[in-house]
Amino acid sequence: MEKCKQSILGRRRRLLIGILDVLLQMFIGIGGGLVVGSGMVAFLVVLDVIPRLAQITRSYKNIRSYEIAVIFGSLFFTLTDFFEWTYFLFPMAAAGFGLFAGIFVGMLAAALTEVINVLPILAKRIRMEPFMIWLLMAMIFGKVIGSLIDWLGVLK
Repeated sequence: MEKCKQSILGRRRRLLIGILDVLLQMFIGIGGGLVVGSGMVAFLVVLDVIPRLAQITRSYKNIRSYEIAVIFGSLFFTLTDFFEWTYFLFPMAAAGFGLFAGIFVGMLAAALTEVINVLPILAKRIRMEPFMIWLLMAMIFGKVIGSLIDWLGVLK
C-alpha cells in the first residue's frame, strides 16, 4: 500500500515538473521573441530605413506598401521557420533570394553609415569628444568578438 502511494506521488511530481518545464520554456520563448521583435522594430525605426528608402527612390506615395511588405515578409518567414515549412523551388530561385538578401544587407549597411555619421555630433553634445575613439573601438571589437563567438560555436 505504501509503495503504491509513493508511485502515485512520484508520477504526480514528474507530471507537475513536466508541466512547469513546458510553461517555463513557453515563457522564455515568448519573452525572447518579444525582445527580438521589439529590437528589430526599434532598429528599423531608429535607422529610418523605410522613409529613407522612399526618399531615395522618390516614391513617398508607396511608403505604405513598403511597410506592409516588411510586416508580411517578417510574418511569413517567422511562420515558415516556426512551422518548418519547406518549399520545392527550382534551383535558380536561390539567386532571387540571394538578390533580395543582398539588397536588404546593402540598405542596412547604408543606414548604419548614416548612424555612424551621427556619432561625432552626439559626442560633441554630451562632451565625449576625447573618448570618441574608445567608443568606436568598443563598437568594432564588440561586433568582431560577438561574430567570432557565434561563428566558432563557442556557446553551443
